[in-house]
Amino acid sequence: MPPSDAELASQALNEESIYRFRSFNANDAVTLGLSLRKRFRASSRHAKGKGLVISIETIAGHTLFACTVGDLGGLSGVGDVSLDSWSCLEGMIAVVRRTGHSSYYVEKGMGAMGKTPKQLGIEGNYRINGGAFPIWLENAPCCPIAVVACYSGSSADDHHIVVAAVRDYLKKLSRDDEFTLPTASMPMPVPPRDTRESTV
Repeated sequence: MPPSDAELASQALNEESIYRFRSFNANDAVTLGLSLRKRFRASSRHAKGKGLVISIETIAGHTLFACTVGDLGGLSGVGDVSLDSWSCLEGMIAVVRRTGHSSYYVEKGMGAMGKTPKQLGIEGNYRINGGAFPIWLENAPCCPIAVVACYSGSSADDHHIVVAAVRDYLKKLSRDDEFTLPTASMPMPVPPRDTRESTV
């Protein structure tokens, strides 16, 4: 029996509380974005001709990383991704900005409560679809600092690929921290004390 919407929402909320960064900057965004791109290109979905759009933005809306995996289309106009894909992605990011939670959590939470976006006041340019995940800092519990998002048209797959990339990147950062040598200055050697008594 597949998990219920309530169970999926609870799992998504737990992921948000576990996967937090000590710091997050533009270099982290590029590394995380390239990791997402690489994961998707290695997936069976990409092998079947599916495309993906990725964006990592600050909570204020500054783009730190963006790319398309796939084509917008050739002469026939048919492609792996479309301009509408970017519009959907922006709507998912707007959900995270509005709620502070992953778009998948909002989607499954609404399903568990039997509510519609209109009933919760999430209308307009918002897209209730999994794939946008908040970047929280460990020491800043008030709001997320950034949003990492991808859209390929599959809510669950998009959420899982983002969470897996965030999880693995945090593991890598933690391993790197273990092997970082302390940078404190080396103490100066203390000259030996003269143990003879003074004769003055």
